Amino acid sequence: MTRTPPSETLSRRTLLRVGAAGGAALAFSPLAACAGPTGAPGPGTLTLGLNRSLVSLDNKLNQFDAAVTVQRAVRQALTAIGPGMEPKLVLADRFAMTAPTTWSVRLRDGVRYSDGRPVTVEDVATALRMYGEVAGSFVLGLFPELPRVEATGPRTFLLHTHEPVPVLDRLMSNILITPAKDNRPEELRSGVGTGPYRVVSADSGAGEYTLARVPGYWGPRPPVERVRVRFVPEESSRVVALRSGELDVIDTITPDSAEQLTGLPGVRLEKVSGVRMCQLFYNFRKPKGHPLADPRVRQALTYAIDGTSLVRDVLTGSAEQAEGVVPLSLQGAERTGRYVHDPGRARQLLKSLGAEGLKVRIMWESGEFAADTSVMEAVAEMLKDVGVRASLLQFEPGGDILKWRQGKGGDWDVIGNGFPGPTGQAVTMLQAMYAGTAEDERTGDAFMGYVNPGIARRISTAATASDTAVRDRELAAVQRAVWETWPCMWAFVPKTLLARRSRVEGVGLLPVNSYDLTAVRLEG
Repeated sequence: MTRTPPSETLSRRTLLRVGAAGGAALAFSPLAACAGPTGAPGPGTLTLGLNRSLVSLDNKLNQFDAAVTVQRAVRQALTAIGPGMEPKLVLADRFAMTAPTTWSVRLRDGVRYSDGRPVTVEDVATALRMYGEVAGSFVLGLFPELPRVEATGPRTFLLHTHEPVPVLDRLMSNILITPAKDNRPEELRSGVGTGPYRVVSADSGAGEYTLARVPGYWGPRPPVERVRVRFVPEESSRVVALRSGELDVIDTITPDSAEQLTGLPGVRLEKVSGVRMCQLFYNFRKPKGHPLADPRVRQALTYAIDGTSLVRDVLTGSAEQAEGVVPLSLQGAERTGRYVHDPGRARQLLKSLGAEGLKVRIMWESGEFAADTSVMEAVAEMLKDVGVRASLLQFEPGGDILKWRQGKGGDWDVIGNGFPGPTGQAVTMLQAMYAGTAEDERTGDAFMGYVNPGIARRISTAATASDTAVRDRELAAVQRAVWETWPCMWAFVPKTLLARRSRVEGVGLLPVNSYDLTAVRLEG
């Protein structure tokens, strides 16, 4: 690594200290300065403070990590990813591969929706079709192909695919089941599910919901009677509300906030290793001849980013720099390389490639990851050090960021994006991000416009390999090929951290940054 001249080191560290100080100052701002809950929750009510707005209890388009906790309390899937990132049965009591391209499934007996209707095979078939028809679906991108349903009885059916999909039992954990007559190829704002809770009030615009326990729920009776969901965008406000008892659980907090809360009476912290990748992803829709269409320019810009300082001084140790194109905690992940800070090399390469004086537009949605604004401001300063001018565009939640990701909102250069690993498998994240086709791009479903036919074919080959050793070998090769395309200016893997009041017990935080509400109980 090239040494940074003393003057550059001073200016950068000064910037990072200012960012950290700004965050600390916010931590002491009054809750009244930001929208948030008022009044302590009742003895039988659990109140959650989310860092991003939950615009829907459906997950076709809206599935940021912490949302899963709430969404799956109302709607459920045939399977779920449980402890150890292993699949478990939920609405199905049998889910077995009977041939390379066929799975035999049986619905659990006696499962009903909160309005009393029974779950049917047609509901499953319709759900798969609706997920396939919605444009821009995060979930759809995880599947190499959606299975076809063949009913074999009132509660039994087969799932058929053209090619083997060895992780289909994991993938189906993302398909939430809704009554067929109520389902639509869109994000459902209302409706019923099979979960332990039903919606009794909702303001999707404000991201606020009240859930009540379903009488006669088919599974174990959840200990908590009511759940209130609140959107509190400012981390400092969430911390204040937790300390005062207005919130019971807050998610996605930084180590600075954790340090404030550590040792406080009545507060507990939960932390696990994460399976989410946060990226400064390039726009792959640039026309031929544009500097960012050249992988050498994309690589040159990575040398401008001092990831070590970002992790240490801005993210304050709450993340690790990525060393692959997916988190190394996923099964089948490969260590492909390291981000190297070398501003002198960045300037030299940009000059040799005719990309001096480059201007880039960086955008992101508030709450995409902890300390997002401070990270982006630091990145802009680092780019300035190598002669690149960065303009920053921050979207509030619900600000149509999806249209920009799909290439329908206008031009941009780099986007701050967090991508989860909901199955615990590297292959599904690779499928979603890097296996886009020209057909996908016509509908805006290719991830950030990333279309590389050779890489897509190699991912497909790996995804259909039934033998785990063969699949992992193919996956390792394709991950190295993806790294060589330099899809990200920088990437990191955050640790999963939440805080709770000590009256809240049974929060089994998973690496996917969610937990099972049916296991949560309130003490005292």
